[in-house]
Amino acid sequence: MGEHVQPRRPRQPGRRRRPDRAGQQRGYGDGAALTARLRARTLATLRRAGALARRVAGPARRARPAAAVALVAVVGAVLAVAGAARLDADLGPFRSTLAVAPSLTGDTDIEIPPLGELLLDSHDGPVHLTVRLDRLDQRRTTALITEPDGVAQAGATALSDLGDALVRLGLRTVAVAVLGAVVLGWVVLRDRRRVAAAAVTALALALAALAAGGATFRREALAEPRYEGLLTNAPAVVGDARKVADRYEEYAAQLQKLLTNVGRLYSTVSSLPTFEAQPGTVRALHVSDLHLNPTAWPTIRTVVKQFDVDLVIDTGDITDWGSEPEQSYVDAIGGLGVPYVFIPGNHDSAGTAAAVARQRGAVVLDNRAVQVGGLRLAGIGDPRFTPDKAGATEGKQGLERLRESGAALAATVRATSPSVDVALVHDPVSAASLTGTVPLVLAGHTHQRAFAPLPAAPGRQRTWLSVSGSTGGAGLRGLEGGEPTPLSMSVLYFDTARRLQAYDDIRLGGTGQSQVTLERHVVGAVPPATAAGTRGIAAATDTH
Repeated sequence: MGEHVQPRRPRQPGRRRRPDRAGQQRGYGDGAALTARLRARTLATLRRAGALARRVAGPARRARPAAAVALVAVVGAVLAVAGAARLDADLGPFRSTLAVAPSLTGDTDIEIPPLGELLLDSHDGPVHLTVRLDRLDQRRTTALITEPDGVAQAGATALSDLGDALVRLGLRTVAVAVLGAVVLGWVVLRDRRRVAAAAVTALALALAALAAGGATFRREALAEPRYEGLLTNAPAVVGDARKVADRYEEYAAQLQKLLTNVGRLYSTVSSLPTFEAQPGTVRALHVSDLHLNPTAWPTIRTVVKQFDVDLVIDTGDITDWGSEPEQSYVDAIGGLGVPYVFIPGNHDSAGTAAAVARQRGAVVLDNRAVQVGGLRLAGIGDPRFTPDKAGATEGKQGLERLRESGAALAATVRATSPSVDVALVHDPVSAASLTGTVPLVLAGHTHQRAFAPLPAAPGRQRTWLSVSGSTGGAGLRGLEGGEPTPLSMSVLYFDTARRLQAYDDIRLGGTGQSQVTLERHVVGAVPPATAAGTRGIAAATDTH
């Protein structure tokens, strides 16, 4: 018999075919199941993403109000402090105004209208202190004029007055900062909790800012003020440099002296006060590169008189071309009333040097040493005469001649007894040979002020190099740019051992300007940038 075959059942419409097992084992399955699985996986992924988004979005939503609170606190505190953190107080004989303002640099300004202002690098940010000595207290004016020690008695209370005023100013600053944050918070946030949070934040910021200013306070700031104002008032406002190297406890006396001096200026309009110099102190005025500028002589005479200068030291380029008609320019030297020590620069001829030597009180040095004004000085002129910049002003030949002249002066210094206090060269390149042989070298030529130690010589003394700017504002060259080159000079203070103790850098705003900037520096506290600049000058080629 043949095999019986059951007939195939007809397919009913709408009924699905079951997949075979082999297809299921191979992972295929029917389309509906696959779609369901894909749908399930997609939904699970979306749920996980949603959960993650909720976890991230929660803190983000909470952070936005926190950021708004912080922003309101900072802006409100800064605006309020800048506009209202001030108070009136009595400082010694003065009715004064103290103010605090937000700042990135810190520092303190002491405004003394109409005499000028003192700028002190007293502390770092984020607050700036301004002290304005507005006027003499009327109740003490009579005592200032009628009693011999009236100003001294009024000034004796300055330190305690200042301490009390600073405490009250600090409390007011904190209160003003909090109030500013609260007011701005009500305007912007309009929520009690957030306004309270802004107030707490402003309180913390104000306390932190004042603490940062106190923590970075520099005691030596009073010894190194920067003065801006009229030149004739500079020595009266800044005071004498006779104690700048002493202990901090004596800086308090400087503050009292400052207020005493200014009090006398206010109460006596007919004359400036006279300062008592420490016995043995020598003041030398360092000038250089006058370049025929007639404005230089009245300025030099004023500084000689007001700062009680003992001698003037000129490191060259007093003329431009060294010609005979220019020689009359040096006739003003005899009217200064103090010794004038000169070395020729590369713009000064032999005739120029001879004309200077003929002036009353003038001394011209050419590789020799002299005793002048209490200092032993040795100097040598620039070996080049190149007023038109022709010839060997640059390159190896010019540098070699400068080094040779420096070496010649170093030999003279070593052979001099007693030892030399100050060496003079025109170009700073010549100073390299003098390191370790003399405490101080003065130079000019570059028209750029710089002060720093020369590279140390093993087993020898430290040698400082002081490069003057142009006392003549670079002459006619100073008028070629957009603004005139400032007139620059320095008053050097030597102690009884004839070592440089401090110096005042004086800059006038350029030809035809009378506003002056004075910066006092204690030797040994030179900013790194200044030191680096001097090393660069010492290695530079000739350009003037």
